[in-house]
Amino acid sequence: MDDLATNSSSSGAAKLRPPRRAVLDLAPLELDCMNTLWPMGEGTVREIRDRLAERLPRAYTTIMTIMDRLSRKGIVERRKSGRAYIYRANLSAEDARSQALGHVVEKFFGGSKDLLLAHLGNSQTPPAPRAVAASAGSGGGGSFTATASGSSATSVSTAGPAAPSTLPEK
Repeated sequence: MDDLATNSSSSGAAKLRPPRRAVLDLAPLELDCMNTLWPMGEGTVREIRDRLAERLPRAYTTIMTIMDRLSRKGIVERRKSGRAYIYRANLSAEDARSQALGHVVEKFFGGSKDLLLAHLGNSQTPPAPRAVAASAGSGGGGSFTATASGSSATSVSTAGPAAPSTLPEK
């Protein structure tokens, strides 16, 4: 995952931007295309569009534009096969999830996994602002390196019940 800039597009090489490594930088339709591509492993624009159309019908040219953008961003690589390109993700779905959750923990919970778990366990009541500040100051939680700079929304789900967490009152 060190270099996602693999891109077999021969035109516009000077216009290539450094790869965006954070899935939160993706626009909603880009993320929909990635969520369609990941289980496939690789696919053409037509295959991606056909699978995506089951829940979100879009024109072929729209998906072609999105996949071209993802290629220029370094999120996917593509290779020519006849008249079509075959796309393959440079970032696994698991890596994308880890990265997105790491960003949420870092930016919304001051780096504290415990605060995230407490929030998930008691989603009716958000943690008190001073609890978030106290946790951020104590350096609680793990270290993540997410480089998101967008405002895209993502959904977070957990596989099991969250452990309750008690925060000290000051």
